[in-house]
Amino acid sequence: MIETRAPGKLYIAGEYAVVEPGHPAILVAVDRYLTVRLTEAIGRGRVHSSRYGHGPVTWVRDADGDTIVVDHSPFDYVTAAITLLERLRSERGLSPRYFDLHIDSELDDSSGRKFGLGSSAAVTVAVIDALNRFYELGLSPMERFRLALLATIHVAPRASGGDLAASTFGGWIAYTAPDRARLLALSDALSVQEVLEAPEWDVCTVRPLRDLGSLRLLVGWTGSPASTERLVDRVRMSEDELDAHYARFLADSRSAVEELVSVWDEDPAAMLGIVRRCRRLLQKLGRLRGTTIETDQLRFLCDLAEAQGAAGKPSGAGGGDCGIMLLPPRVVDDEVLTSWRENDILRLELRPHLCDEAMAR
Repeated sequence: MIETRAPGKLYIAGEYAVVEPGHPAILVAVDRYLTVRLTEAIGRGRVHSSRYGHGPVTWVRDADGDTIVVDHSPFDYVTAAITLLERLRSERGLSPRYFDLHIDSELDDSSGRKFGLGSSAAVTVAVIDALNRFYELGLSPMERFRLALLATIHVAPRASGGDLAASTFGGWIAYTAPDRARLLALSDALSVQEVLEAPEWDVCTVRPLRDLGSLRLLVGWTGSPASTERLVDRVRMSEDELDAHYARFLADSRSAVEELVSVWDEDPAAMLGIVRRCRRLLQKLGRLRGTTIETDQLRFLCDLAEAQGAAGKPSGAGGGDCGIMLLPPRVVDDEVLTSWRENDILRLELRPHLCDEAMAR
């Protein structure tokens, strides 16, 4: 049996803007995991996961043995990862083999609700790692990340890949995405190995960052995403006005994240100020898009942080899920947590996950 696991992630800054190639974000991998167990099989493969209901998803090979055929299942992150790795296995002249996958996740609560920690990314990363070991492909961490992103964009073409980078490399990272539309087009025309080596990856960077230093990270979960959207400024703007506002958002986000990276672990007061700026940028983007990024609970969490001399913001897409606080030493956790409980915000006991493997850039 082969067992792999991949950590969840949290966005610290730069969400939304990071979907544009070359625009930076900061993320951290966290110590809740999705685990994949692979065992060799005969005649057909199975994927066991609570996401698929009561029975496993089964798959077989076509007559040539190079393409998998999935039985009664939509194309998802798991099947995309298997399909891509099987293409690479075939390119390298390795014999096809059947296998079963058993998937277990700590990235949901007991009822199956997601915490917003990147379960889709984690399962993609863990499946690719398992098949890398099964076929003894000898892939580096960077190659596994690139394969995970290639598999992901076949399911979600706009995905930035930041969560995949965090789950692959661990720790705190600064990340910029490649042009996924271009990579998707290349993957239909070139071999997998050729796409892995394409110059389109040059704009994609994964830079390790040190720990927070004197600041502390608290993570609060609001229970569920918001169920409605507010249509506000967007309905009163022309397309040209929307484009201009969005361009300004991208420029401001890039500036804020680059400044945050430059003072990371060296100037806690400056870091807190920049994280507050990032919150304001998400508020403006929500108004621009007519979308509720900062729900009432997330607004309470962020306002409480600022009232305490800390910094808070939604993490990721917002609309519910998680909010983060960065706290200086003088702020007492217990006072914050008492206020969270009174407002139905659950603390997630999360710490950075540090990968054993050195980052290959």
